[in-house]
Amino acid sequence: MSIAGTYECVTKTPMGDQKSEFTIEVNGDTFTGKNAGAMGSMDLENGKIDGNKLTWSMKMTVPMPMTLEGEATVDGDTITGGVKAGAFGTFPMSGTRKA
Repeated sequence: MSIAGTYECVTKTPMGDQKSEFTIEVNGDTFTGKNAGAMGSMDLENGKIDGNKLTWSMKMTVPMPMTLEGEATVDGDTITGGVKAGAFGTFPMSGTRKA
């Protein structure tokens, strides 16, 4: 199964639904990419792949600086998981691969 690609995602946050394009570039059992949306573009860091499970971090600057931790599962063209924002908790994320 291919994990690489661009996914149109929605993350449910206290500031409302945050739509973004989540791009994954695979290199063996690691990956890099970007999460780009209304809050700007964040580089995906420390991306690891275990089967169809992904983990990563990204540094947010707006509305406040913090490091976000993400975990998701890819099933075909669907990605589901969550993004942890420190003491604010984990926010659900889901999306589908762009054609």
